[in-house]
Amino acid sequence: MRNDNISTKYTVIKNGKIALADLNQQFSEDVLRGLSRSAKALPCKYIYDETGSQLFCRIMELPEYYLTRCETELLEMHKDSIGSLIDGERCNLVELGAGDGKKTKILLEQFLEMGIDFQYCPVDISESAVKQLASELNDKFPTLEMNGLVSDYFDGLRLLSSQNHARTVVLFLGSNIGNFSPQEAEAFLIRLRDSLNHGDLVLIGFDLKKADIGLILRAYNDSSGVTEQFNLNILKRINTELGGNFDIGKFRYLSTWDTQSNAVKSFLVSTCDQTVYIEGLDTSFLFRDGEQLHTESSHKFSEHDLSRMAAKIGFDVIRNFHDSKRYFANTLWKVKK
Repeated sequence: MRNDNISTKYTVIKNGKIALADLNQQFSEDVLRGLSRSAKALPCKYIYDETGSQLFCRIMELPEYYLTRCETELLEMHKDSIGSLIDGERCNLVELGAGDGKKTKILLEQFLEMGIDFQYCPVDISESAVKQLASELNDKFPTLEMNGLVSDYFDGLRLLSSQNHARTVVLFLGSNIGNFSPQEAEAFLIRLRDSLNHGDLVLIGFDLKKADIGLILRAYNDSSGVTEQFNLNILKRINTELGGNFDIGKFRYLSTWDTQSNAVKSFLVSTCDQTVYIEGLDTSFLFRDGEQLHTESSHKFSEHDLSRMAAKIGFDVIRNFHDSKRYFANTLWKVKK
């Protein structure tokens, strides 16, 4: 039987307050700032509108994209152990960047079977993603208590922490941490720790360093071109939402391995000298032939990186979980204050 009063509940919040979703102003500011830089760059989170989210779901199914398969295998292998480590008092199971929730459903099913007392709280800036996930989970798990938040990560955490005194368990899966630069990742984790209480838990996904760089690069250069469409979507979104006149055909996709930063870096490259006008910003931007627009970085990590970050920021490492090839790791950290 459907549980419409619980499982499909979701809230739109902005700046810590319940409000209508209005991320357009921030989008405008970030596009203006990013395209005005000498080395043009846009935050990769803006690729993920409804179309971008659908394209990323296709990417996760591609044969070259090993990350999702490895983390899915990992969660299936270790779901009982993960459940045992978080079991105890009631908790808010908060997922940052939930997306379609396919991997998370493995843990939700396990936790429900184990009788863990929890509320699931997916937080995502995509309202359509949260609505879709709420609907799917209502059908699959009618007894699941869910409160989805369309929000910035930290606004969502603040709202949840102000509502009740349950322990918080944060899921940050899929190697999303790899999209940050090392400095941004550290700043993000510091803010995350500061948003939590002593004893709260965080389960984070990390794509590990590998000797086979070709394996990594193929994951971001699929033969069917879906990753190219995914990156180009940010230009289409600017055209649609901000009145841009990007000619999508005058940009090509490029991803390269950067040895110094241990990251795949993705770019959209202008194929000619061109000027792009964005009506919503009332500003024109010059792109030179061959000029690169940075859209995404995907950093890779060693086991030492994980323990070093945890210790530096103020987490205790409870346990690292791996897939059978040790390509990927989910590490469970406890807040230490």
